[in-house]
Amino acid sequence: MSTTLSLRNTSETKRLIRRDALERLAERICTGEHISDNVEISLLLCDDDYMTQLNYHYRNKRGPTDVLSFEQESPPGQATRLLGDVVISLETANRACQGDRKKMRQEVDLLFCHGLLHLLGYDHANKRQEQEMKCRQAQYLGLPEHDAWPTHSANGAAKRRARR
Repeated sequence: MSTTLSLRNTSETKRLIRRDALERLAERICTGEHISDNVEISLLLCDDDYMTQLNYHYRNKRGPTDVLSFEQESPPGQATRLLGDVVISLETANRACQGDRKKMRQEVDLLFCHGLLHLLGYDHANKRQEQEMKCRQAQYLGLPEHDAWPTHSANGAAKRRARR
């Protein structure tokens, strides 16, 4: 199994994220979730304006959120399984972490983990599901459970099938 992370940063915040650290986290999660395929994940780091547009378009909710996930289906015969897209607002993460760059890196790791778990089928529509997701996030991030939930509480997953 290999994990490919396509990373794009359209945010005003630069030089915060280390691709190699996020790739290792993605590999740890995929291994822990028994994914044996070669996988590709797309990560977009953006600001609140773009996140607000996505949140309204896909979830009919006003304002930005911290993370959104968009599942994809791989075209038939493709050797690499496309898991989907994770979108993180660095502006929202910055507000949640009050500008502390070390905390922001940790928050982005948490948001990426959260988004990737959504791509792998996890949800938090009820307390049991939320607890399971929090437990998985704590496990993959090496955190106590009480620290394993995104700081900004309005996160969500938008699901769309990429068929184009």
